[in-house]
Amino acid sequence: MDGQLGKIAHTFFDQLVKTRLGASRQDVIAGPQFGVDVSLIDLSEGNALVLASDPLSLIPSLGLEESAWLSVHLLANDIATTGFAPQFGQFVLNLPAGFSKADFDVYWDYIHRFSQEIGLAITGGHTGFVEGQNSTIAGGATFATIAPKEKIKLSKNAQLGDSILVTKSAAVSAVAILARSFPVTVKNKAGNEIFHAAAGSFDQLSSLKDALLAVGSQQAAADVSAMHDVTEGGILGAIYELVVASGLGAKIYNEKLPIHDVQQQVSQLFDLDPRYIVGAGSMIISVPQAKAMSVIQRLASGNIPCVEVGRIGKKDEGIKLIEGGTEKELIYHAEDPYWAAFFNALKSGWK
Repeated sequence: MDGQLGKIAHTFFDQLVKTRLGASRQDVIAGPQFGVDVSLIDLSEGNALVLASDPLSLIPSLGLEESAWLSVHLLANDIATTGFAPQFGQFVLNLPAGFSKADFDVYWDYIHRFSQEIGLAITGGHTGFVEGQNSTIAGGATFATIAPKEKIKLSKNAQLGDSILVTKSAAVSAVAILARSFPVTVKNKAGNEIFHAAAGSFDQLSSLKDALLAVGSQQAAADVSAMHDVTEGGILGAIYELVVASGLGAKIYNEKLPIHDVQQQVSQLFDLDPRYIVGAGSMIISVPQAKAMSVIQRLASGNIPCVEVGRIGKKDEGIKLIEGGTEKELIYHAEDPYWAAFFNALKSGWK
């Protein structure tokens, strides 16, 4: 665990966090759990409060607009897994001591604008400046929404026999951020066409539209069992998390995984496997087999590609990756190699 980059491992959570969660309250429907994107609090009259928290981004190599966009949309992606959009947001900003008033004005205006675009009301938080703060993280935020309890999706509710769907491509966010952070390197090694396609994929990092289309305008409960946002660990890590959270097994077919050429080429430049690196913008969707095609078609109507990559099975069958005709246990990587690749490129002076 020492020196690991990114979010904590499953075993770390189980050993040090899981059994120490403060007071026990009956109105907590879903608390902290491996592979679950949100918490759920029971409210009156059939409603529930959905909560999700995440770091805020402030990445100098990307810029203020892009950092603000990530800050809003990566958190919105977590709430989206419920089938609903976020409604309220609390922002805690821990900014570098040297962050200027002019830069704050730009950054916060983008936070305001991007929040406004998705219908998110900023309801409070905290803003401060911290000496020695040189991270790409600038604090954190919590988003919330109130929705009918029986219509809320949770990633732990996949069902035996469900089809596993994946939207867009593997490594969407990793490749977009790498291309924008190291444009000269990507242009020189992959060419202008790949660079522009990779950099242009930045606006695909939101999976809010994916989720809302998947459930449909009437929140068609029968069409979707569970959804899970693809973050650290990539599409294979996200599938693994959804399956484990649901207490089930799965078979995933490697040749069916959506890995577009742009994501494949840029990943290779940084010696990364696109299946296992952060892929915000893609959504894992578990649906009854009979509903898979209708969900895929609904997503296609919104110009979001979606493919079936496997099936949910029994827990005792394990989580298997079928690659080249060989079936093997899917290995979960607690540490996403993207982080090391990003910081190694910075240290190596890549431009």
